Amino acid sequence: MGLFSLQHRGQEGAGIVTFDGATFHKYCDTGLVSEVFNEDILKDLKGTVSLGHTRYSTYGESRPENLQPIIAKTSHGTIAIAHNGTLTNAICMRNGLEKEGSIFSTTTDSEIILHLIARSRKQTLKDAIIESLKQIEGAYSVVILKDDTLYAVRDPNGFRPLIIGKKNSSFLIASETCALDIVNGDFVREVQPGELITIRRNEIYSEQILDVKRRSFCIFEFIYFARPDSYFFGKNVNSVRERDGLILARETKIKADYVVPVPDSALAISLGFSKGSGIEFKPAFVRNHYVGRTFIEPAQKIRDLDVKIKLNLIKSEVEGKDIVIVDDSIVRGTTSKKIVQVVRAAGVRKINFCVGFPPIRFPCYYGIDFARSSELVASNRTSEEVKNLIGADYLNYISEEGVIEATGMKEEDFCTACFSGKYPTEVKDIPLKI
Repeated sequence: MGLFSLQHRGQEGAGIVTFDGATFHKYCDTGLVSEVFNEDILKDLKGTVSLGHTRYSTYGESRPENLQPIIAKTSHGTIAIAHNGTLTNAICMRNGLEKEGSIFSTTTDSEIILHLIARSRKQTLKDAIIESLKQIEGAYSVVILKDDTLYAVRDPNGFRPLIIGKKNSSFLIASETCALDIVNGDFVREVQPGELITIRRNEIYSEQILDVKRRSFCIFEFIYFARPDSYFFGKNVNSVRERDGLILARETKIKADYVVPVPDSALAISLGFSKGSGIEFKPAFVRNHYVGRTFIEPAQKIRDLDVKIKLNLIKSEVEGKDIVIVDDSIVRGTTSKKIVQVVRAAGVRKINFCVGFPPIRFPCYYGIDFARSSELVASNRTSEEVKNLIGADYLNYISEEGVIEATGMKEEDFCTACFSGKYPTEVKDIPLKI
C-alpha cells in the first residue's frame, strides 16, 4: 500500500521483492502501481519482509531491466536493493568494475552498489555494505534486503529523503511520511545523513558509518517533488509551499483580477499568493488526474503530449480578465509555454506568470532529471527572455532568499545547486541516462 502513496516519486514502473523465510519473490513491470499489481500477483508475493520501489529514471534508460528492486546472488547470499538518487562517480566506478570482470545486467547506477558488495572480501554483509558505500559518491538513499534483515542508509549529505516508521512491533522505511499514513504507521524519525539503520526481527539498530561534512537536503523536494501531506525536519510540505506563495506575493507588486493555480503542486503556493496579495483565488484549470506528473516523464515527446491532455481551462472564468498564473517552477519551459497559449486563446487580457522557485540555471546531479544545461530554459536566458519565450506579459520568480525563508531553515541545510550553482560535492562524472 505504501507504494501508492509514493507514486508521485516515479511513474515509469514499480516492483516489490519479499522474503518468506526461505525464498525471495519478485515482481516488477512498467506502468503505474495500480497497473503493475493486482490481487493475484500480490498473493504470490509471500513473506514477512518486503522491499518496494517506484522508478523515476535519472541514470539508466527507461526500460524493464532497469526496474527495481534488483536481486543478485553474492557470497553473502541473495540480496535485493532499491535506490533513490544518482551517483556522481558512476561512470568511472562502472568502467573500473567492468575492466575487473564485472558483468552488468542493467544500465542503472544502482547496480554498481550491488557489484561492490558482491566483490567485497569483508566477512559480514554489513561490513561489505559499509566498505562499498565508502567508494561511491553523490546522492543515495538505499535499502538492502537480505533474508529477514533490512539495511537502510542515507548518503552523508542527505540529498534525498529517507524516514523510519513503525506499525505495532514492525519497523518501516520509506522516502516520505505519507507512505506511513496509508498503512496507519507512526513516524519515528528521519534517517540521518551517513547513518546505517539495521532492522532485524522487529529490532532496530543505528550506526553512523559515513562522515558528514554538511547537510544538503534537496530544496526542490519542498517546493515540487514531495507530496504536500509529507513532513521533513518536522515541517509540513504544504505549509512550506503556502509560505512560499506569501513571500512570492510580497516580492511581486502587480494587480490582477484572479490568482489561477497550475494544479497540483502549485495549489498551496497559489493560496499563499492569494492571501499575501489580496487577489481572489480562482482554480480555473481542471486537471485530469489520470495523467501523471509531466515533469518526471522520461521523454520530451511524452511530456509534450501530457501537457495537452493534463490540463483544461474553464474559459468563462477568466475571459477578459487580468490573471496571475502561479506555478511551482519552470524547468524546461514546455508546460509553461503551453499553459500560456491555452490561456491566451481563452481571451485573457493580461497574463502574469509567477513562480515559487528561483530560475533553474544549473543541472542537477543528485537525483532530479535535469542533468543537461541545454534542457533548462533559464540556463542561458534572462527572466525577460524566458517571459518572451513562454509568451507571458509579466514573469516573476521568487528570490533565492525568499524560497529559503519559506522553509524556515538556513541555506546551509540545503542543496541549492540548481539555482545557485553551488554544488556541495565534487562531480566527477556527468550522470546522464545511458
